[in-house]
Amino acid sequence: MKQPAFATVEEAFVYCRDLDASLSERLDAFAKASRALRPESQEAVDRMVERLRAHEAGALSPGPGDLMPPFALPDETGCIVTLDALLAGGPAAITFHRGHWCPFCRINTRTLSEVQDAILADGSSIVAIVPEREHFAARLKADAGLRYPVLSDMDNGYALSINLAIWVGEEVQDLMARSGRDLPSYQGNEAWILPIPATFVVAQDGRVVARFIDPDYRKRMAVEDLLAALRAARAQA
Repeated sequence: MKQPAFATVEEAFVYCRDLDASLSERLDAFAKASRALRPESQEAVDRMVERLRAHEAGALSPGPGDLMPPFALPDETGCIVTLDALLAGGPAAITFHRGHWCPFCRINTRTLSEVQDAILADGSSIVAIVPEREHFAARLKADAGLRYPVLSDMDNGYALSINLAIWVGEEVQDLMARSGRDLPSYQGNEAWILPIPATFVVAQDGRVVARFIDPDYRKRMAVEDLLAALRAARAQA
């Protein structure tokens, strides 16, 4: 299918978000449109990704067979959610996102909202984790139509503990600031640190069954792979 020409990034975002297509197809379509509209920004992201990959960013995060470190984080209403409580009811998918402002995260969460009922009906759970204050977490939840918790990982504490947090770098920081991405306001700090978007599927025994980590935030775990990993985790119970 030929992709239309877009006048603005927001126009491209809405089109790609609502595509009747897989998550990877939606993300790839938006990445292509973004590169056409703002080539200098995407080239800066390419350089950031190259730097992160050269340093194997995210490689030491928990992998299949490892125990997922516990967490206790507030959701968008201030209620504390723990990994232990999630696993008491079945396997869990733990998804990390950059924030409510990130169009790739918004496409990702909108796509996940389309399978959230199936995940819950099968006895599994899913949560999102963002490094933002609660009202911004609530904004992401409402925007995507999520009915599962969006947790605030303030100062990227949990992401740092599992080797998932990265500094965006001066070039990308400058681009984000000039485009109105006010991370200090969103996060309540001046660090300009974000998590690498990632998904961990955790069995009831607390061990990771599958993970997806890519320093290129334009890439995310396929929904089909997430569902298959949850099914595999349930089979282990």
